[in-house]
Amino acid sequence: MSEESTPTHSTIDPYKFLQIVPNADGTLTRDSSNHPTVVAIPDPGDHTLLVLSKDVLVNQLNNTWVRMFLPRQALDSSFTTKLPLIVHFHGGGFIILSAAIKQFHDFCSNVAIDLPAMVVSLNYRLAPEHRLPTAYNDAMEVLHWIKTTQDEWLQKYVDFSCCFLMGESAGGNIAYHTGLRAAAEVDNLLPLKIKGLILNSPFIGGINRTESELRLGNNLVSPLCVNDLMWELSLPIGADRDHEYCNPTVGGGSKLLDQFKLLGWKVLVTGGNEDPLIDRHIELTKLIAEKGVKVVSRFDVGGHGTPITPTELFKAVQSSIKSFFLSLGMVAEGV
Repeated sequence: MSEESTPTHSTIDPYKFLQIVPNADGTLTRDSSNHPTVVAIPDPGDHTLLVLSKDVLVNQLNNTWVRMFLPRQALDSSFTTKLPLIVHFHGGGFIILSAAIKQFHDFCSNVAIDLPAMVVSLNYRLAPEHRLPTAYNDAMEVLHWIKTTQDEWLQKYVDFSCCFLMGESAGGNIAYHTGLRAAAEVDNLLPLKIKGLILNSPFIGGINRTESELRLGNNLVSPLCVNDLMWELSLPIGADRDHEYCNPTVGGGSKLLDQFKLLGWKVLVTGGNEDPLIDRHIELTKLIAEKGVKVVSRFDVGGHGTPITPTELFKAVQSSIKSFFLSLGMVAEGV
């Protein structure tokens, strides 16, 4: 299919949909009023909290920071097992939102409690002020920061040999591309050892439209015109959607998947069958499997972004993540 093979013309204004206004200097003015943020609460004295959270600066120059989530049960003297580490990357099409958004905060909190695990959620730099691969660079930097920081939570409670990269939408894309980079320099990340990836509705694409994009492209959750704008604002200047950052089937990225197999990594891919990108998620799952990498997929009823929406689908994705960890022996039955 050609790029001209697009769904019926959309009446949606993607700028209004995303609550962004382009400025003459190439920056964006963002209206985040529909995306409330929450503050981190690190105080163990509040016994009503099942998870503690705190914000820690990673790079002052770039203003990148992480929000860390520690399940309260790890503070119990009877809890002697160190926690697996999940490094999380938030969604937002690379151009909006932050790690402090309530949906992301709640999602990471629930994952930390449910597994249990330590979750470290990165607040990376956004495009178009910082186009790709900046987000990937920030993600790699946080992995190196984790292995060298003397942060008490990480040093005291985390098993550095059991790390997973996780993200939803654009965050899933970041987790995938960071995984490709990390697999190529595993020795430089020691003692941090990545065991696999958790890709929730990863934001990927391509020039030629898939059947699901044509069929679902005018849906009100993730319209194609909005996706196209986010790629236009986040890809390197002059790049199209068949750039390897967007389309995992092109470029040299797929060859790097061979390293996943050699390292014994496992991959979980989740998504919704009402998402215009569902065909691409299925295609990515097949690509990973064809490389001999163990990959688990779960595609439920729902649209793009449902993994972070507080619904039954939200619970289903959490269940998939826990089942994934159970299958790897990372969490005990009945926990």
